[in-house]
Amino acid sequence: MSKRDELIQKYAADLKDKCGVTANMDLLTAVTIGCGPSIYNQDSSTVAGSSESELATVKNNFLIKKLGLKDGPELDKGIQAVMDKYGQSNRNKYRAVVYYLLTVHFKKESVYKK
Repeated sequence: MSKRDELIQKYAADLKDKCGVTANMDLLTAVTIGCGPSIYNQDSSTVAGSSESELATVKNNFLIKKLGLKDGPELDKGIQAVMDKYGQSNRNKYRAVVYYLLTVHFKKESVYKK
């Protein structure tokens, strides 16, 4: 099993255990691949849910640029909903899991369909 496949399994377990979500494995795999090499780096593989600058980066680089959403208060509400679902007390919020939850929240799965 490749390192990426191991991480995808870990992310699926995180979704189930911490968020109560059964992952669509095809979508989770596509989102994880879309994260690129950041998933292998200790710092960039997670999202600091309490960092305003980190959440702004998620909004600008993922929601607006990747998913093609228009900037507005609903994006911040969506990010907050995902952070609440993942659990504010949960220290390690994996970037791929956050992006997966955001993709589902905003119903933008079509971005990852081939």
